[in-house]
Amino acid sequence: MIKSLKIVLVIFLGFSFFFSSCTEQEEKVDFVVNDQAVARLDSTLQAYVNSGNVAGISALIFEKDQEVYFNAFGFANKEKNIPMDRNTIVQIYSMTKPITGTALMTLYEEGKFKLDDPLEKYAPEFANMKVYQGVNENGEMILVDAERPVTIRDITRHTAGFPNRDNIPGLSEVMKEKDARSYENTLTVMAEKIGSTPLWFQPGTQWEYGQSVDVQAFLVERISGIPYGDYVQEHVLGALNMNDTRYVVREEDLDRFSAAYQRTGEGQLTQMPDSSAHEFNLKKWPLTPGGFGLTSTLDDYMTFARMLVNEGTLNGTTILKPETVKLMATNHLPDSVTERSWLPSKGRVGFGIDFAVRTDLPASAEEMNGVVGEFFWDGAASTLFWVDPVNELTAVMFVQLFPYDGIKLHKNFRDAVYGKISVKPTP
Repeated sequence: MIKSLKIVLVIFLGFSFFFSSCTEQEEKVDFVVNDQAVARLDSTLQAYVNSGNVAGISALIFEKDQEVYFNAFGFANKEKNIPMDRNTIVQIYSMTKPITGTALMTLYEEGKFKLDDPLEKYAPEFANMKVYQGVNENGEMILVDAERPVTIRDITRHTAGFPNRDNIPGLSEVMKEKDARSYENTLTVMAEKIGSTPLWFQPGTQWEYGQSVDVQAFLVERISGIPYGDYVQEHVLGALNMNDTRYVVREEDLDRFSAAYQRTGEGQLTQMPDSSAHEFNLKKWPLTPGGFGLTSTLDDYMTFARMLVNEGTLNGTTILKPETVKLMATNHLPDSVTERSWLPSKGRVGFGIDFAVRTDLPASAEEMNGVVGEFFWDGAASTLFWVDPVNELTAVMFVQLFPYDGIKLHKNFRDAVYGKISVKPTP
């Protein structure tokens, strides 16, 4: 009897050990960011600093609600010998946009507007828009009536038609003269200037990056009756305890504020003067833009990303409903919108509400890596973040480098996370 019990016990312990080992192996296999990925990330980011193409760089990744990677390399400020760190403050430029879209969609959830409502319903500044058709022999603009009003959906997916280039004969001169994005303009003055500038193309017919998200900030202000800066603070930043994300960097935090760098050639960096690079963030201006202007830290922006991967709720605080996050992360560009400027350089993507949305896997090893269903955006100083709902993964990568990613930083960072793309040869 005792012998039989010993045999049973040995068998039980053996099975327990076997299943425990299998479980541990499954957990390791199940994570995208495993030991190999961590090694790839470290070597990739360190190499950019070692080559002299980046002064400082940092990255933070969460997977399945766990921190799976953090590291920082190089300097936030080489002149002052300040290392890049976890609490370094950077300018996030267009990574401001998804925060603005989130603020806007809190009003959508309250039933304050519908996506296909005409913008002019809430903002008469955008009524009776004219559309550019070129210039005549005298250099005067040829204009026609808009075939339909600009909608709120248009300003969330960049199909409004707002011009954003400096080489459109006649129209670019008007844009420059109006200077809608002057820091001295309030959002209302900005909207008046954009609304009185002809559209570059008929609403809904092309994708063209531009001033749409600044108009979203104006719309939040107009619909809520609350200054945009106060609204986004109350409903997004403050609610998530993103205490280092703001337009103006406090004086006591300036030693954490990363310098900006201009890359002028291979391994050649010039530190830009803080007085010009940080001009917008050193004092309070009348303009509170929705498309740029915020500063943040890795942990703050990761908080925002984790809220999104958790379908709108984080640490017991709900910012958006799951169905709203899904709506934002759904491609809203119809196939008829074939002219998409540089958007295809981001990979096989469409566009949702202030996010690029990956619709297909990469077809070649040269394309941007990622998974279908991922949504993301980046910033002018080469910053990047994405939300990968499939793997419950969120990644934030900070750097302060101009011009925007001319060194395949985003491509190589993504490859380090997921492993290099393996494409099957066509039979």
